[in-house]
Amino acid sequence: MIVVIDGIRYHVKICGDGIPLVLLHGFTGDASTWSSFFEEWSRHSRLIVPDIIGHGKSDSPEELKHYQIESMADSLNIILDQIGVNQIDLLGYSMGGRLALTFALLYPNRVRRLILESTSPGLQTESERELRCMNDAKLAKFIIDKGMTSFVDYWENIPLFFSMKKLPASVQKKIREQRLSNSPQGLSNSLLGMGTGSQPSCWDRLDQLNSDVLILTGQEDLKFCQIAEKMVLRLKKVKWMVVKNCGHAIHVEEPEKFGTIVSDFLSTEE
Repeated sequence: MIVVIDGIRYHVKICGDGIPLVLLHGFTGDASTWSSFFEEWSRHSRLIVPDIIGHGKSDSPEELKHYQIESMADSLNIILDQIGVNQIDLLGYSMGGRLALTFALLYPNRVRRLILESTSPGLQTESERELRCMNDAKLAKFIIDKGMTSFVDYWENIPLFFSMKKLPASVQKKIREQRLSNSPQGLSNSLLGMGTGSQPSCWDRLDQLNSDVLILTGQEDLKFCQIAEKMVLRLKKVKWMVVKNCGHAIHVEEPEKFGTIVSDFLSTEE
């Protein structure tokens, strides 16, 4: 379905029955990121799967204000209102995880359970954020100046995704094609508006979360394992699981394990 907010069209896929489960993809992804889990998860959840602004079939407006992470969280809130959904379970990966965390802090009464895959609450110091903003701005300009093919060539070879080189060639090809289908304007603005540098730090607010939280990290993703270790100390109701033999994109690298872990967490009685 299409939901229009302030003239911006958001593409949202809905399927299944049960407690609503909102799935938020990462940077360069779209709703199809989660397609291999639709059959399994739709047995226990009503899946609500938006293309985040600037991605997939959602619009990629020029105005940067629409891409601010808190603005996108507000838009997600309106999307849920228009669908007629109140309380949700919420799963986010990487950028989508940062959006999920932001949403849970802004709208705590709407989130029953929160799953954060390879997620950071932001950078803790102003100097770190300034440096990251500079780097994100350079990369945003690179996307516009050099085009999607050059950008995806670069992006799929950053150290964060080295472990994905072990995936079958057919899987890597599918991921590449999906990334290439995105809008250069949308990805560039997403980096400027929703990047880790521009995102307000959530570290000091983690203890405000009352939802049950599951943090998932890949064993080979040392940076995000270290972040998770620190997050666990600040969250009230949290479980952290490290998945072996994979890196940042657990849902792609170990989909069967990932699908089972998510289903088990959501089906556990409170």
